[in-house]
Amino acid sequence: MNILFAASEAVPLIKTGGLADVAGSLPAALKENGAEVRVILPKYEAMPEALLAGFERIAEFHVRLGWRDQYCGLLKGEIDGIVYYLIDNEYYFKRGGLYGYGDDAERFVFFSSAVAESLFHMDYRPDLVHCHDWQTGLVPFLLKTRYRDETITRNIATVYTIHNLRYQGVFGQQQLMDLLGSGDELFGSEGIEFYGGGSCMKAGLLYADKLTTVSPTYAQEIQTEAYGELLDGLLRQRSGDLTGIVNGIDTVSFDPMNDAALQVPYRGSLPRKRKNKLNLQRELGLAESESMPLIGVVSRLVDQKGFDLVEAVLEEILQEDVQIAVLGSGDWRYEQLFNDAARRHPGKLAVWLGFNDGLARRIYAGSDMYLMPSQFEPCGLSQLIALRYRSVPIARETGGLKDTVISYNEFTGQGNGFTFTHYNAHDLLFTVRRALSFYRDEVAWQKIVANGARDDCSWTKSAKSYMNLYDEILSNRKEN
Repeated sequence: MNILFAASEAVPLIKTGGLADVAGSLPAALKENGAEVRVILPKYEAMPEALLAGFERIAEFHVRLGWRDQYCGLLKGEIDGIVYYLIDNEYYFKRGGLYGYGDDAERFVFFSSAVAESLFHMDYRPDLVHCHDWQTGLVPFLLKTRYRDETITRNIATVYTIHNLRYQGVFGQQQLMDLLGSGDELFGSEGIEFYGGGSCMKAGLLYADKLTTVSPTYAQEIQTEAYGELLDGLLRQRSGDLTGIVNGIDTVSFDPMNDAALQVPYRGSLPRKRKNKLNLQRELGLAESESMPLIGVVSRLVDQKGFDLVEAVLEEILQEDVQIAVLGSGDWRYEQLFNDAARRHPGKLAVWLGFNDGLARRIYAGSDMYLMPSQFEPCGLSQLIALRYRSVPIARETGGLKDTVISYNEFTGQGNGFTFTHYNAHDLLFTVRRALSFYRDEVAWQKIVANGARDDCSWTKSAKSYMNLYDEILSNRKEN
């Protein structure tokens, strides 16, 4: 079985968020299950030269964008046993960042078109193209329309994964018609029209053979008005083709026993873990204390992540016997919230604005609890990393958080974290206080940590679910 992953980012080559972790780590897990998986990405300026040194240019061709013929180079290289292809066009991708440009429509219509066109030029014949998020949403559309009668592409199946339904790649109709060289038929009853514009994500939802998203609960949530981002009707229509599969993490990279960012390696030993807490407290200027409970936060500081709830009760939380370590960036409002709180509560709250991978790992290792009060969370990787580092999640029951964090039940002894259901600041405060009360009971806390340690956060189970999905699609193709 030959699978081609099409994504806008993937570790270790380039990363802005969780998509890169999935696109970079799932292929290796699928390969262990017998699939031949390769990955195709844009060639960005920010990719490390050391990783690009082994790539070779295997083809050059042109991609038609409306009236324009744009150059495209196709590069190939291997990293850690996975073959990567890179779409090279410096006009579109030799820039400081990945997204947020005024011509993103043109950039990613080009990328989707180049992915489809590259199938005629690469030394690989995929049975299935697995596309991720809006940046590749047009690939299934192109394969089902422009390339449907071509010998090389007509039998290629497609899977489309929604990592976050809120970001849909919506652009002007005239702009998309120009870039795709189409007429009004692109926006008919079976087209990609979206409230006066056109949606790249809708193209993937309409034309892919199967749809997945990154947790079973999120798959149900997005079929409702509350979470459906105006696409819930279409998702209900395609509910029979929609599957929720929880993400995993790379348990080799995220391993507290072998993490170079940590001074004290550990597995299940809380005394050794708490040596990392002392080191983190020292690094961030927090009061040094092994017994003081420390809550970690590594996140984008935006509404989606629940920081309006945190804002409402932060002062009350800080009145407790607790410390908080925050790493992230985002809305100015929340950056100032934590900066101001750190000034008012020196030694109790520390904030680092920006991102630092080593510090993130030290926060996972040094924190006793990990806070994720999200409005919505398609899957979430942070709670999985926290569990891997024996940090107990405090989370709202939504999306993948509901599927992976089970609230501790003191009567049965089951549960790996602390959760609340309603999006309410005082429910968050109550849950934080509940977690702190159990932290003071060493026997109960050891039990909660041990429960989390038994969770399999790897890709093993989820990779098998993807393999079953691929098998189903390809078997149906052969029967038809």
